[in-house]
Parts: sequence; structure tokens; C-alpha cells
Amino acid sequence: MICIKSASYKNNDLMSSPKHNLQPNKVEMKGIAVFCGSKSGNDPLYEIHARQTGELLVKYGFSLVYGGGNKGLMGTVANAVMENGGTVTGVIPEKLAEWEHSHKGITELIVVPDMHIRKRKMYELSEAAIILPGGFGTGDELFEMLTWNQLSIHDKQVFILNTAGYYSDLFQMMQVMHQSGFLHEPLNKRVKIFDVPETLMKHVAAHF
Repeated sequence: MICIKSASYKNNDLMSSPKHNLQPNKVEMKGIAVFCGSKSGNDPLYEIHARQTGELLVKYGFSLVYGGGNKGLMGTVANAVMENGGTVTGVIPEKLAEWEHSHKGITELIVVPDMHIRKRKMYELSEAAIILPGGFGTGDELFEMLTWNQLSIHDKQVFILNTAGYYSDLFQMMQVMHQSGFLHEPLNKRVKIFDVPETLMKHVAAHF
């Protein structure tokens, strides 16, 4: 049953929960944030991988935390989790909820005042982040996660799904940033990139 509630942000430090050495399929319920597009993109593989990611989240015992929308890859991954008996928490700004883009069939929908609070709330509710293909909003969420990592605001791992090479050029640019001396630590310490959902999810599960 969907539970819709409003939430105000409390300015607390973001802290990750202690890690446990658990095997796949035996991971205690932890929230994983998935950032992705509100459109499906031109390649059918984007939607296929989004659905597989949702199915695998349930298989490995994770709950989904996402942007609360019912369209594009966002809707696809949320539907996949719900259809497989999983738990989904959506966090959506009031403006988007007013435009009726919110998903009415998820476990819980949290309505927040704006986009900035949405991102903070999603970080608080999750233990790691998965990045699927998306546009400017997804890119903003990815780089804010990495920036907060670099500033030690949180230490949550970021996993990128490079469907059909979608993020290859961006990842190459990140490597240039590191090689040029603009990053404070090795790139692979904070972000991992994978080509298929199954491999990505095995690494997510192993992280805990």
C-alpha cells in the first residue's frame, strides 16, 4: 500500500551505516538509491537494464530509493521492484508531484519542498548509489554524490551502469581529471563502472 507523506529536511550530517560481511541473497534490507532518467532513451537496452536492475535489487535483498516518478527509466526500475515483491521509497519535489508525475503504486512516496532536499533525503535513506543512464538531472546527482564523497560528507559508494557504453566518454573525462591532478584520491576508490546489471549488483552486495 502506498503511503504519501510530506517531509522537511533536518540539517544533520550524512552518516553511512556500519558495513557487514554478508553473502549475496542474505543482505539485510538496506536502501540503495538509483538515479536515472525520467525518459527511456532511444536504445531499448536502457529500459531492459533498468528492469533487470530492479529485479536484482529484490533478488539481493535491497530496497529501492529513487526519485518517485512513474515515467522513463525511473518508472521502469520502480515497477520492476514492486512486481517482484520488493520495497520502493520515492522522494519527489512538490512541483513534480503537482504535475502528476508521481508514482501511485509504490510502497512509500515522500513529498519534499524542492530538488535539493530531494537529493539530501535520498542520500540519507540509502547506503550506496547506482547510476543508470539519464540526462542533466542524473549527471547532477552523480557529481554531487562524488563531491560529497571527496569532502567526506559521506562515504557511500557509487556504482555506474554503463549500458551500451553510455557513460564511457564521461568516465574517460573523469580519468582525465585524475591524471591532470584535480582529484584528491584515485577515481576507483569512490566510483565503480560496470557494463551489465548482474555484475554491478554482485559488487553492490559484496560491498556490504
